[in-house]
Order: sequence, then structure tokens, then C-alpha cells
Amino acid sequence: MSERDPATSVGVDHEKTGVGSVFVSNYPPYSFWGEDQRPRIEEVLDAPGAQDARLGLYIHIPFCRRRCKFCYFKVYTDKNARDVSAYVDAVVREVELYAARRVFAGRKLSFVYFGGGTPSFLSAKHLSDLVARVKQVFPWDAVEEVTFECEPGTLTRPKLETIRDVGVTRISLGVENFNDKILEDNGRAHVSREIYRVAPWIQELNFDQLNIDLISGMVGETWDTWKDSIRKTVEMDPDSVTIYQMELPFNTVYSRGVLDGGAVPVADWATKREWHAYAIEQLESAGYGVSSAYTMLKQDGRARFAYRDALWHGADLLGLGVSSFSHVGGVHFQNLSRWESYLETVGAGQFPVSRAYATSARERLTRELILQLKLGRVDLSYFSKKFGIDPQEEFADAFRRLTERGMLQVDRGVVTLSRTGLLQVDLLLPEFYAPEHQNARYT
Repeated sequence: MSERDPATSVGVDHEKTGVGSVFVSNYPPYSFWGEDQRPRIEEVLDAPGAQDARLGLYIHIPFCRRRCKFCYFKVYTDKNARDVSAYVDAVVREVELYAARRVFAGRKLSFVYFGGGTPSFLSAKHLSDLVARVKQVFPWDAVEEVTFECEPGTLTRPKLETIRDVGVTRISLGVENFNDKILEDNGRAHVSREIYRVAPWIQELNFDQLNIDLISGMVGETWDTWKDSIRKTVEMDPDSVTIYQMELPFNTVYSRGVLDGGAVPVADWATKREWHAYAIEQLESAGYGVSSAYTMLKQDGRARFAYRDALWHGADLLGLGVSSFSHVGGVHFQNLSRWESYLETVGAGQFPVSRAYATSARERLTRELILQLKLGRVDLSYFSKKFGIDPQEEFADAFRRLTERGMLQVDRGVVTLSRTGLLQVDLLLPEFYAPEHQNARYT
């Protein structure tokens, strides 16, 4: 049976992995964002901020030792220490520009997320300087969670001590796989011995939470190598495990090969879902519970994911850095994606925004609904209270179609996805898109 592809919103056979974004991270689709809506940013910045809306900070660190062959993020592998210093200065200048605007007056940060790229690429000196200067603008005294993405090969114990000392509570370690040949073939910079080298340091430094990232279906993966990676993950005993299924967004090394006529190097969707399901089963047996379609949390009450939960419930997010995304006061916007233009624009005292989209109330309802469906269980009364719309009536046709296909059930206002539905939730979400967003490219 064909399903609607979030990348193109046309009927395609999804058993074979095709080129195009599958992971749904926002709504409306990014392809609808444009330069013409940038003036709406000034409007929201000059308006009073919603004091009941949580506020988070995302800091994009676009540096990597090597670009992975499946990577589609804005990253640079050719920057030196002087470039990094210039970038830190630009990020600080950017946050200063935003902090002076009315929408942020009197509001405290609830969460901070360092993403990349590779945040742990930063030296201890650069990291300390960046955090100290950002805190002067936006104090972190009310922050619940500070997440920091790490590539194992970039970590030393002194650097981890600095990461802890600046206030990081949640380390997200980009393991992806434990097989050295698979790591090398997919362009990862680290090898397995570096994972085992840093793990004891993380434990000794007593971070609140360690998350391990895995990817189901990396090039070269087999049942045996996947089972081995899951076994080694359980042995490392992290607080949470995040599992993604390999996809082929348009601007990756692998995707360019396929578009040039090469063979698809990635396992089909059915196989990736089987591997993902196996990982869930093994982690459940080891004392973890399903927290979302991607995340397993240890059931000891310690693990959490404040960043995700806040964003999926409509929090404001201020994104800093080249190509980063923001969501403030119902307006989405993205920063300039070129290094030179980002630094020059911020240096001139201007907001480095490339495109924006001002959402309607219904679009905000849809956005929260589809993102929260990734949790696997949603109480629809939340949306009725917040938006004044009964989603069970508003999206009756979508719920009916997915129920008939065995992907979910609705009982007394609570939606529960089946395991089958949870494992392919991103392919289901376009069922809830407005007509004008159907048959359009996602990115």
C-alpha cells in the first residue's frame, strides 16, 4: 500500500528508501516559509511576550571533524580557531540583539540546547567564553535542562569537566553504531574505542542524564551488527536512548549518489522498522519505557526530555547561529545559511533571518497535534482547552483512515498509536495537513 510522503506529499511506495526528508519536525512545511514574511518577525519582537509560554534557547554549533555521508545539517569541516572565535562573537551579538526586544522582557529561559554540527568540537576556552557571555544576556538560573550534543572523539576529561561546569545537565552522545566498519563507511569521525574511553568520564562527572543516539539502517548494517549495537547500548546503561531510522534527505552524499543513478545504499523501510522494533523490545526488557517514537527512557524516574516536551507543547524557541530555526509568538523563522552572510549581517547589527512564516491558530493546533502524536499517546482534551477546537471532530477523516489501517485508536478522547503506527509515525502525519500543504515538498 502506498503512503503519503512528507517530502513530496505524493503517493509513493515506501518499502524502498527514496530520496527526500521523512522526519517531520515542524508544521507548516518549510517549503512554505519565505522572505516575504520576514516583516512579521519585527511585529512579534515588538509585542509583549506570552508570560505563560516557556522559552528555550537553541545554539547551533556548525563545526565537525568530518561530514557524515548521511548528514543534511549546516556544518563546516574547514574552520580554524580564529573562525570559531569569530562565530562565538557573532552568536553573542545575535543574542544581544534579541534580548533587547520587548517579546523577551521579563522572561526566563526554561531550557537550553546545544546542537550541531558538533558542540563538543568547541575548545573548553571557547565554550566557557560563549556560555559566560550568553548568560549575561539571558540568565540560566531558572533553566530546567541544558542538553549538549557530543561526538565521542572530540571529548577529553578536562573538556567534559568544562561542559559540566558551564551548567550542562544532559549529555547526548552521538554513538550511532558500535561497529567500526559501519562507522567508517558512513563517514563518522569516531570509532568504538572512543565511545568506551569517554563513557567512564561521563559517569564519574555525574551528569544528570546520559542519552545515546543510534541510527537504524546505516549503510552496511545487518541483523547481526544491529543486535550487537543494541546489546552494547544496554551494557552502557544510559539514562535514555534515541533511535532514528536512516533516511535520505536531498543534500547528503548518499542522496546525490542515488540521484545520479546509483543504487540505494540504505535498507528498505520494512527492515529498518524491524530493527527499530527489536531495539525497543530489548530496551523494554532492560527496564526502559517508550517515551516517544524515537526515545526510550530508563524507568527509574530520573530521565526526562524537557527540550522535546516544551517544543511539542508550543514553547517559544530562540535559535542562534547560522541556519538555525526559531519559533516565537507563533512566527517561525530561519537564519541565513551562508557563513559569510550570517557573520556580516550580525556584525552590522541586523537580525540574520532568511525566511519566515506567521502561523494561524489552526496551524499551531495542527503542529502541536502531529508532534505530540509522536509520543504514542495523546489526550485530545488538551487541544480543546488550549485552542477551543475539538480535534476529534476537526480531523475526523484522518483519525478514521488511520484507525482503519490499524495505526491508532481513539477511545474517550485519547489517541493511542499501535506499535506499527509508532514505528512509522512520520509517514502518517501528513494525513493531518491542510489541503494547501498537501502535494508539496516538505523542506
